[in-house]
Amino acid sequence: LGRSDTYATEFDLEAEEYVPGSKGRNIANTRPQGGQDIMSMMGQIMKQKRTEITDKLRKEINKVVNKYIDEGIAELVPGVLFIDEVHMLDIECFTYLNRALESTIAPIVIFASNRGMCVIRGTEDIVSPHGIPIDLLDRLLIIRTLPYTSEEIKIIIRLRAKTEELQITDAALDILTKQSTVSSLRYAIQLLAPSSIFAKVNGRQEIDVQDVEESIALFLDGKESAKVAQIQSKSFIK
Repeated sequence: LGRSDTYATEFDLEAEEYVPGSKGRNIANTRPQGGQDIMSMMGQIMKQKRTEITDKLRKEINKVVNKYIDEGIAELVPGVLFIDEVHMLDIECFTYLNRALESTIAPIVIFASNRGMCVIRGTEDIVSPHGIPIDLLDRLLIIRTLPYTSEEIKIIIRLRAKTEELQITDAALDILTKQSTVSSLRYAIQLLAPSSIFAKVNGRQEIDVQDVEESIALFLDGKESAKVAQIQSKSFIK
């Protein structure tokens, strides 16, 4: 006895022995009585499927995994979970992560955030570094980062232009580098697309200074847009 060798190439938590399946005749019910086959099929189609893994099922799976690891049948290779903009999670998500990280089969978790001191979502007045609760923050190793230098920003913009197959002059690159220090690197990179369109409209394949200046004049960054909204606050609908 064993499992059919049809499933030998599938990956699953198992320890069965594979044997060849039957290759004889297929038997089918050619005389359904009272439409039972149709009713059975309709019942399976209309049956509600569970979309949530229960705690009981999760514990049983963990028990089987730990058993296979102890017996040497399986090897656990922890993955990596990357959560960008982690400050957008609420207090309930952080509570779950705090508990899940204690598991022996937990993956390596990397958080990314560009916030300083801010209120934790889901609370009214609890302020914490990066919007992460202190008890969870105490479990983390924080990577020290430094602002990009002008030369590093220029290299990044040049690489992005090369990736998008855009040609840009050194003078235009200098303007984008200067603009990134005033606003943000993301805004400077986003200006590449409209600048290339202006260059094509003017009959050029290479982005020049005037193309970048037209893009800056036409599109505002987040800081400038906030200033305009504050100055013209009476003109907007509240």
